[in-house]
Amino acid sequence: IVIASLTMSAILFFFIVPLTILFFIYLSNILLLIYQRNSEVKADPLSEVWDNARKTIASFWDIYARIWHGYELHGVENLPEGPGILVYYHGAIPIDYLYFLSRLFLWKKRLCLSVADHFVFRLPGLKLLLEVTGVMPGTREECLIALKNGHLVSISPGGVREALFSDESYQLLWGNRKGFAQVALDAKVPIIPMYTQNVREGYRMFKERRFFRQLYESTRLPFTPPYGGLPVKFRTYIGEPIPYDPNITTEELVEKVCKGNFLFSFQTKTAVQALISKHQTIPGSIWKALLERFDKCHK
Repeated sequence: IVIASLTMSAILFFFIVPLTILFFIYLSNILLLIYQRNSEVKADPLSEVWDNARKTIASFWDIYARIWHGYELHGVENLPEGPGILVYYHGAIPIDYLYFLSRLFLWKKRLCLSVADHFVFRLPGLKLLLEVTGVMPGTREECLIALKNGHLVSISPGGVREALFSDESYQLLWGNRKGFAQVALDAKVPIIPMYTQNVREGYRMFKERRFFRQLYESTRLPFTPPYGGLPVKFRTYIGEPIPYDPNITTEELVEKVCKGNFLFSFQTKTAVQALISKHQTIPGSIWKALLERFDKCHK
């Protein structure tokens, strides 16, 4: 009994925070359903009619972000007033991205539409939450319409593969994905890099095993569960935008995102990787990330 109790306690310790986050996500959807029913709202989920509900949900997640991760958001001034494409590194779970969405809405009352993997839309009971927060499958046509309507659109080129198989080395697993670059060229909008410090120290995946990699590649479903949830320091950094250039090709734009010469002093490094190199200890250190919660001198 003692051994079984200790084993269960260890399992709960590793998975309780990710499960709690999942519970809060479903709770957010329930609150939206209650709001919809009580207020008899039938408007477009992206319309301003839903702003009060969005503010309530965003406030809850922002409080959670402040308490659990001491969350900070830097570089909001780099976001364009009009449309643009945010490109970000995908952690084991995108809780940092959820924090970003919440704070952006609270600070700027601005909605950033999110391109998500198809499996997200197979999850039961989240339809209204996804619609109200602007989560979409991200076809080229949908992205172009969103940008034409003046929205920010965010995408992680690494997606679920990066979430599952990147690690504390913070390697970008973009593969050959360059659709976001073509959309940026078609819509004539800038691309803005974004990264959250210590996201891999907060939540991790088990080390890659050939079986799990083959399972994912054949099903495109994330069977490997995240673990952790330690209250490490999270800081999201938004880098300087890459402006639209009518003379650049898709391949050159992808290369510029990967090997740009525009970001801070990192003249020859990748845009997203430059943010990681500037703000992240590699390999990541859980203890250092925890101690950063008490770092009052950070600028």
